[in-house]
Amino acid sequence: MGAKIIALLGSPLLKGNTAKLLDEAIRGAVDGGCDVEKIEVTTLEFRACREIFYCREHEACAMKDDMTGMYEKFRDIDGVIVASPVMTMGIPGRLKSFMDRFQVYFMAKYMRGKPMVPEEKRKHRLGLYLGISGMNVPFVFDGAKLTVQAFFHIIDVKYWNDLLIRDMDTIQNLSTRPELLEEAYRKGKEMAQLLRESAI
Repeated sequence: MGAKIIALLGSPLLKGNTAKLLDEAIRGAVDGGCDVEKIEVTTLEFRACREIFYCREHEACAMKDDMTGMYEKFRDIDGVIVASPVMTMGIPGRLKSFMDRFQVYFMAKYMRGKPMVPEEKRKHRLGLYLGISGMNVPFVFDGAKLTVQAFFHIIDVKYWNDLLIRDMDTIQNLSTRPELLEEAYRKGKEMAQLLRESAI
């Protein structure tokens, strides 16, 4: 069985530029020999974390919604790709709420000292971040990148690489910049190959 990757689309535009970038990375990962499940975060039905702290004692959340099955799903994967636009100098709220619900993993790892990810998995899990921003300023990805790094750390995924594209207000359509889509494909394929090698 091939290595497993979850690809998270954080954009509310399911056919927009972020989705195009993610689809190319997915295509590369599949060509690299991995099984990839794409999750469109904005189509899920779930509530934001309410800090009930049920997860302080349990490997589950007290709220039962579309997040319920995610905790086991993320335990078994080898890699994660997060694709998101920058909104208000960070990631979109729906994606942030999705990440916040992994308080289940945070409590297991930091409060109980019993990470939910098996030790053999923690050794080689990789994460790739694909980001786009309308603005062309040097610090525009700082907030989003810190959030993604924190999420990866909580779920025991190494922040392996990223592709950060500025000035989308000028570019408008990524289809006019095939070299950027090719770079997303290349990174997805390289990530898949590394995951396959580490699983041997």
